[in-house]
Amino acid sequence: MSYAAAITQELRHIRPHDLLELDHLGRAQAWVASGAPLCRLRPPATPPMHLVSYFPVMDHGYILLGAHITSGLWLPPGGHVDMGEHPRDTVRRECMEELRTPARFLQATPLFLTIAETIGAQPHEDVSLWYGLQGDCSRLPDYDPREYRDMRWFRFNDAPFDDSDPNLERFLLKISEMSRAA
Repeated sequence: MSYAAAITQELRHIRPHDLLELDHLGRAQAWVASGAPLCRLRPPATPPMHLVSYFPVMDHGYILLGAHITSGLWLPPGGHVDMGEHPRDTVRRECMEELRTPARFLQATPLFLTIAETIGAQPHEDVSLWYGLQGDCSRLPDYDPREYRDMRWFRFNDAPFDDSDPNLERFLLKISEMSRAA
């Protein structure tokens, strides 16, 4: 299976929660089908659109967010997908690097998809696959201080939405509705 086919397969698992996610999914599918490079070749913005794996760590209505040094935002852990790397493998690698713990997937497929323009000197678009991980809200992981100034557990409703990824609130709403339906 080609790399683009593997990414297309991941996208097929996503059930859009709202019209914005439906739009992002359609844009991501067209982007993958276009033959454009999918992974970052040179940081921070080459090519100007590339894959990212987010891995929100959650536990009974709590989410783990880190005060990300570079962006200045409270973000779920995540990282750029390396050339040829499956986005789930990115989660495994980044979870060990950033949280120093193995990834415990809630499900093998992504829960959410977003396309977001980054802030900073070289803005670009991150196409982010959000894979949920199981955590333990009674303890903080041994996070990488080169990546995060601080890390905290937040109740879903108390997350710092004004200082976070612009899609975090929508993600938590989707997760809450999925939990109620289960």
